[in-house]
Amino acid sequence: MTDETLLEAMDKMDKAVEHVQGQFSTVRTGRAAPALVERLTAEYYGAQVPIQQMASISVPEARMLMVKPHDRSSLGAIERAIRDSDLGVSPNNDGVVIRLNFPPLTEDRRREYVKVVKTMSEDGRIAVRNIRRDARKAMETAEKAGEISADELERAEKELEKITAEHVERIDAAFGRKEAELLEV
Repeated sequence: MTDETLLEAMDKMDKAVEHVQGQFSTVRTGRAAPALVERLTAEYYGAQVPIQQMASISVPEARMLMVKPHDRSSLGAIERAIRDSDLGVSPNNDGVVIRLNFPPLTEDRRREYVKVVKTMSEDGRIAVRNIRRDARKAMETAEKAGEISADELERAEKELEKITAEHVERIDAAFGRKEAELLEV
C-alpha cells in the first residue's frame, strides 16, 4: 500500500517537474527557440490548430526563427497568430516563410522574465507539495483503517519527505539554470 502510494506520488512529482521545465522553455531568452511559438495556435479550416502541426520551425540564426507552413494557404493565419501573441515580435512574411527577428533583450525586460520564471518555479514547488499532502493523507487513511502499521506510516512519511525534497531541488536547479540564461548578456 505505502509503496504504491509513494510510487504514484513520485510519478506525479516527476510530471510536475517536467511541466515546470516545459513552461521555462516558453520564456524568451536572448536566443530564438522553437518552443517560443510551439504553444501558439492558429485558425486552420475553422479549427484552432497548434502551429507546430501546421509548419516546420527552424532556427537559422541565434536571434531568428523561421516558420515554413506545410500548406501555403495557412501562411496568413499563422502570421496573424504570431502577431496577436505576447511574443513582442512582428512577423516578416515573404509569401513562402515567416521570419521572426528577436531583438536583444533590455536589462529591465530580462528582470521581468526572471520574475515570471520565479513565479513558474514557485507554482511547481506548490504542485509538488500538494502531491505530498495528498499522498500523506492517503497513507494516514490507510493507517486508520488498519491496513498499515504506525511504524510503516512513519517510514513512508520519511521517504515521502525525501522524494519531495529531491523534486523541489530539481525545480530549483532548473530555475537557477534559466535565471542564468536570462541574465546572460
